[in-house]
Amino acid sequence: MGKKGKKEKKVKGAEKTAAKMEKKVSKRSKREEEDLEALIAEFQNLDAKKTQVVETTCPPPSPRLNASFSAHPEKDELILFGGELFNGKKTYLYNDLYFYNIKKNSWVKSEIPNPPPPRCSHQAVVVPQGGGQLWVFGGEFASPNGEQFYHYKDLWVLHLATHTWENIKAPGGPSGRSGHRMVLSKRQLLVFGGFHESTRDFIYYNDVYSFSLDTFTWSRLAPSGSAPCPRSACQMTSTPDGTGVIIYGGYSKVRVKKDVEKGTIHSDMFLLKREGKDGQEKWSWSRVSPSGNKPPPRSGFSLAVGPAGRAVLFGGVCDEEEEETLEGDFYNDLYLYDTVKNRWFPGQLRGNKTEKKKRRRGKKGGAEGEGAGKEGEGGDLKDLTEVIKEIVTEDGTVMTIKEVIPGAQEEEEEDEEEEEEEEEDDDGSASAPLVEPCPRSSAMATVRQGKLYLYGGMFEVGDRQFTLNDFYCLDLHKMDRWETLVEMDPKTQEWLEESESEDEEEEEEEEAKGPEGEEEEEESEEESEDEEDEEEHPAVQEGENVTDYQIRTEQYWIGLARANMGADAKDKKVAKVALAMAKVFYEDQ
Repeated sequence: MGKKGKKEKKVKGAEKTAAKMEKKVSKRSKREEEDLEALIAEFQNLDAKKTQVVETTCPPPSPRLNASFSAHPEKDELILFGGELFNGKKTYLYNDLYFYNIKKNSWVKSEIPNPPPPRCSHQAVVVPQGGGQLWVFGGEFASPNGEQFYHYKDLWVLHLATHTWENIKAPGGPSGRSGHRMVLSKRQLLVFGGFHESTRDFIYYNDVYSFSLDTFTWSRLAPSGSAPCPRSACQMTSTPDGTGVIIYGGYSKVRVKKDVEKGTIHSDMFLLKREGKDGQEKWSWSRVSPSGNKPPPRSGFSLAVGPAGRAVLFGGVCDEEEEETLEGDFYNDLYLYDTVKNRWFPGQLRGNKTEKKKRRRGKKGGAEGEGAGKEGEGGDLKDLTEVIKEIVTEDGTVMTIKEVIPGAQEEEEEDEEEEEEEEEDDDGSASAPLVEPCPRSSAMATVRQGKLYLYGGMFEVGDRQFTLNDFYCLDLHKMDRWETLVEMDPKTQEWLEESESEDEEEEEEEEAKGPEGEEEEEESEEESEDEEDEEEHPAVQEGENVTDYQIRTEQYWIGLARANMGADAKDKKVAKVALAMAKVFYEDQ
């Protein structure tokens, strides 16, 4: 009795502490949320002027992350809503709505009167009733300077048959939050976790709410057993029999001392199970110990539910956190969790024996930036033999889009092992490099007809954050190859440094001088372009392959990369960029 009573006191104490913290965060954030409410109201006033549905065939959506991506329950369509973009100076939040026609490979932007205000890190769930409905809950809105946050607690439904938005006003729901998870379980929406953040404080949640699709009412569940610790951005998957949900992983942070926060990436797993008849349900938490190969710890992974109740996990980032810096590994690997067998296994593509490489992350930053991780893999130019593809943005930043193949000796050994198989391959496709999405976090993923669709997300090079708008598809039955539906456009990779605002002011002053100043500016630009054209890189020798060229000119390209990246850049990162620059120049010749 003594132990049980002590445990109950401990639980109640934790609940009381959480309640105090929530009140503290709510109080401090109330003022800044009030400031943002006026801005949100302006957006809603503009949207209220729209009186009819306007649908326009359009290019793919702009780069973004933390949007919702859902499969239509009846049509071969995908639905993308909201999201965010940060370009180094300004934060953009969206409430635009796109439909992707799978058969036609085409996008339509649908402007529907009175939509939810702009947001990111919300949750959306599709249900089949009424010709199909898209339910949206919560999320956050940030001020353009990214210093203030508003956390939504509103619930919306998009009626897909009539293309109308409806705001569902039901009391007793979860508090304002983002990064939570929501799934359909029988005839109810289950919401778990998330976080609420103000300028100075934050709180993470582990509460569970249920919204009945029959009565349109909220209820807070009180499951027995030991619940997962508070977290956001976890995996939440309904069990195939509809009796519960699986929770895996997630991220949270705590304040260890004033102005010092520590992030934690969770890799534990729980089952929230329902028992009893409708209306008399009892819920319970229990810890799950899956078999197989679990994913290495990470946050920001993408999740979708595939055939046979298998949860598909893609990519993410694992960070190494210090007081002043944040370094992390970005992933582009696949893991599948079988909810029936309670087993993890890696999703290997056929013929893809290339070792997965990791993308290093730059300086500490971001609203949900993320926990402790492993040191990345580096190496000099001689350790790497071939860059399959590189993209260079207009400002010269190099982005690796596919994989770097390891050392030549290792490659030769693999070739010898596979030589017989390649001889039997009539079309020689086995030796062709496989297309893969580049490593990233916070991408949007969904499954339709057994195919995984992946859109956008972000990764970082140094202290620059690149937001993507590329689009891929993978057949989960065949698991043979990624199909590129939209290639990444380097022109969309905008990053504005803080110093650029000073440059813009100087340009404005020059423009104010009149035509003479403009002519002088144009002449100076032409002279600088001529000087750049005159700069000679080491020439490619006749018959020289890319590997030989990279090794021969290694020091030149390292020097050039060091000059561009600064003295503080790490040697391993400089070597990788130098390798890429040499490869790009070689291919241009």
